[in-house]
Amino acid sequence: MPAMADPNASLEEAVRTLLAEIGEDPSREGLARTPERVRRMYDELTAGYHVDADTLIDDATFAVDYDEMVVVRDIEFFSLCEHHLLPFIGRAHVGYLPRGRVIGLSKIPRIVDMYAQRLQVQERLTVQVADFLMERLEPKGVACVIEATHMCTMMRGVKKQEATMVTSSMTGTFRRDARTRAEFMGLIGKA
Repeated sequence: MPAMADPNASLEEAVRTLLAEIGEDPSREGLARTPERVRRMYDELTAGYHVDADTLIDDATFAVDYDEMVVVRDIEFFSLCEHHLLPFIGRAHVGYLPRGRVIGLSKIPRIVDMYAQRLQVQERLTVQVADFLMERLEPKGVACVIEATHMCTMMRGVKKQEATMVTSSMTGTFRRDARTRAEFMGLIGKA
């Protein structure tokens, strides 16, 4: 029976090819282990593909008699732009209006990370976080605002160092009720 191919070998070989294509010697001392380091880096930066959403929230939703807004703001994240494989870095602000159930505080940043640690566009990331909470908690509504700087805008193309992209996804009451939306925006410091 033939030996199984090393699944890491093809990514490492691709990095060697990339190094050679840009004019480098992949075997020189400073680059010899770069393919392995890049593979490990991508394993870490794309770990969200391997997160089981059910296990992530597991037994961390709780019945409560509370129906006021719950907000977790300034959740830092790192993601990779699917267009250039360059990082975008930012903060997510997430709020919801419970309908008898809340989720453990640490789970909201974990949900953001689950989606951020995939090849992404910021718009989709914003919607995925809001939709996940809407589906799993069935609250009156969810709001997600994400602010990020994109290395593809800073390092290449237009080369704008101060440009920040802001995206939002509002569901349920946050979409229908301007006062609820305004309260959320005030709580995240964006009134």
